[in-house]
This record gives sequence, structure tokens and C-alpha cells, in this order.
Amino acid sequence: MTIKTVAILNPGEMGGAVGGALREGGFEIITCLDGRSEATRGRASTYGLRDVGTLDAAITEADMVLCIMPPEFSPATANAVAASMDRTGHTPPYADCNAIAPETARDIERGITVAGASFIDASIVGNPPGKGPKPTRFFASGPDAALMDVFDGKGITIKQCGPEIGRGSAVKMCYAGITKGTSALHAAILIAAEALGVADELYEELTYSQEAQLKRMENTTPALPAVSARYIGEMLEISKTMGSVGVTTGFHDGATELYRLMEKTPFASEIRETIDKDRTLRQTVKVCAEYLPVRDAAE
Repeated sequence: MTIKTVAILNPGEMGGAVGGALREGGFEIITCLDGRSEATRGRASTYGLRDVGTLDAAITEADMVLCIMPPEFSPATANAVAASMDRTGHTPPYADCNAIAPETARDIERGITVAGASFIDASIVGNPPGKGPKPTRFFASGPDAALMDVFDGKGITIKQCGPEIGRGSAVKMCYAGITKGTSALHAAILIAAEALGVADELYEELTYSQEAQLKRMENTTPALPAVSARYIGEMLEISKTMGSVGVTTGFHDGATELYRLMEKTPFASEIRETIDKDRTLRQTVKVCAEYLPVRDAAE
């Protein structure tokens, strides 16, 4: 089949950048902005995405749909798309590109295929297109995953993972379990050091014996509150993934709680574009420590 018009649901930071990259690669990129915020509308305009108004209009016009959004919205969006397919009679291939567990991907597949469309499990790894030194990678799986190859080299790289739904999502879950899980572990320990009153000693030792790790924390941790709300859903999906194969969920259950703590801080109101670049690791951690739950001395 020929894929010329691609619907992006929705043009957030990643979705907007992916849409912009594909538009530069020669595709017509559409989205539906009814009820969306001014920030989302501005981002869609920046990347040259054409607003068709409603979901039904997007499904009718699209040759393929790419769903790119926080994972907690993924099932409901797929349900809405399946209902739109029933109403309009149009069934473009649907690629869920979100950070979801393989089990979640298979649940979504059932609804999309019942509506008559092909389903592709296509998780994303890396920074948004144009925001990092390496191309954004899409790990695609499913019987129709080869449809994604049309986007390869158009600002993104397509990595095929086989015909089984869930394999693409599994790659993302394991990768993010390492990267974002490690970031949560680092932040949790630094917050604990502040609460225990040994932060000065810990930072001195990290500077002496773990310089590379400390540098990573300095580069990563101050930005975590701004993305904490999005990471909560992702950690829950990673825990679901770990549990499905008998691996402990405890690591990422803990990471979930760490990001919930960060979500309570004033820094959580930032977005990537407005993060205070002058705020240090230590300043960030000290404020996060202030939001720890109060423990009774008798506990």
C-alpha cells in the first residue's frame, strides 16, 4: 500500500518532532486538535502539522496512524480510534508507539483488529528527532510491521523486531527500565542522603571515586521533575512487564513512587523548554527532600 498521509496522535514533544521529521521526509502530516491546548496547537504549527479538526476527519484522511503519547492514555485512545473506524468505515494501519507493556500492546491490538485495521507495535527509543546526536529509533513488531519501513531514514530509524506483537514494546520496557529506572535510583539515594544528613560526605566520595556517575546525575536529575508525570505511567508499565515474566516489580514500583514525589515539587511545573539550566543537582535534590513524607519518631 502507498503511505502518503500520516496522522499523528498527538503532537506532544515527541509526536510533534516525529511529525516534523516525517513532513521534511516528504509525507503529509495531519493531526486533530479539537479540544487541545494552545501549547499543543503551537507545537503542531511549529512542526508544520495540518489540523483536520476531529478524530473522524483524521482517520478518514490518513493512510497510517501513529499514536505517540504518554502510556496511560494509550488504551483509551485506541478505543476511540476503533470507534472512529466503525463510524467512518476507514481502517488505516494503526501503530502504537508508546511506552507500554507487551500485554497492553496485545490488548490494544485486539480492539484495533476487530475494527478491521492492521496493528503495529512500534515503541520509540531515543530523543525526539533533531534533539540528539543519533536518530530516533522505532522498534517495530507484528505481522504488518514492515509497513513502518517507509519511514526509515526520514529523520528516524526503523528497527524490525519480528512478527509477534509485544516484542517492540518489550525492547522499550527493558531499555527504559534501565535508563529511567537508574535515574530514579540515583535521585532516590541522593534524596535519602539529604534526609540522613550525610549529603556532603556522599558528594565528596562520589567526586573522588564515581566521577562519571556523578556527572550523569548532574546532567540528568535536575530535569527529572519536569518529566516526572510522564514517567509515572511508564514505570507502571515496566513493572507490569517485569511481573509478566516473574521478575520482581519492586525496582520500578519504587521508581514510580520516586517520580510521584518529584511531581509534588515546584519544579514539576516546568517543561523541557523552561527547565532552569542554572539549577544544580544539589539544589534540585534538597527541594525534593522537603517533600518526603513525615515519619513519626516512634516508627
